[in-house]
Amino acid sequence: MDKKIFTTGWEDYELIDAGGGKKLERWGSVITIRPEVQAYFHSGLPFSEWEQKAHWEYKATGKQSGKWKNLRRAPEEWTISYKSLTFQLELTKFKHLGLFPEQKLNWDLAFDKLDSDSKFLNLFAYTGAMSCVARSKGAETFHVDSVKQLINWASINMELSKLLNIKWVHEDAVKFISRLEKRGEKFDFIVMDPPAWGIGRKNEKWRLEDKLDQLLGSAANILSKDGVLVLNTYSPKVDIEFLEELAPLYFSDRNYAVNELWMKTTSQKELFYGVLLRVGI
Repeated sequence: MDKKIFTTGWEDYELIDAGGGKKLERWGSVITIRPEVQAYFHSGLPFSEWEQKAHWEYKATGKQSGKWKNLRRAPEEWTISYKSLTFQLELTKFKHLGLFPEQKLNWDLAFDKLDSDSKFLNLFAYTGAMSCVARSKGAETFHVDSVKQLINWASINMELSKLLNIKWVHEDAVKFISRLEKRGEKFDFIVMDPPAWGIGRKNEKWRLEDKLDQLLGSAANILSKDGVLVLNTYSPKVDIEFLEELAPLYFSDRNYAVNELWMKTTSQKELFYGVLLRVGI
């Protein structure tokens, strides 16, 4: 059985091509070249054509840092839209721009499922795209991240999207969800998009494969009867078989699906974006 599920771009985002360890993307009117470990195949277009199209290319200078090379005149900060929402993008030394566009599949799900009676929890919430989606639907929205700078960025996205009253939680996601479980809280939609390894609010280091069992257990206990849960992971230690073993331990009484998340480039290449668990869909 094919476990692939595909997400797509939208008017302000296009995955143009991938290959040779890189990907070519359009963010509004700005085109970037970034490293991509999953792009181990040949690109659809020659790299000479990539360089003619692109404005910025990220060049790694170490394992976790690098610099952006300006190929054509373009801003270092700009905004793009998704439906009624506006997100700020900027060039960072970690190659990211402030948005994970493959998550559009999950944004669309939240738009369909949430309303003003919903209670929404976004763990490892990054710059808050999902939080803005939830709040735009009127849901009571909790945004949890251990990095203060990312909460500040998410706050900018909330303001750009003309939203109010997202509840910011500057805390380690594992600790926070454990407290919610002890208090007997319930949520109608829970999103977890954890990194392969993380750093807590007090610089505690942890690996996802060591925390995932606890995360799913706590999430199962705070998920409302007809609630939806989304977990997306890019960790090489948490593959589809790993999640297929864990999911029935906590969600055997609910509808759930474990899939590989993919996106197709305009040049018809297929790029892998991790493993996706969705419960209650």
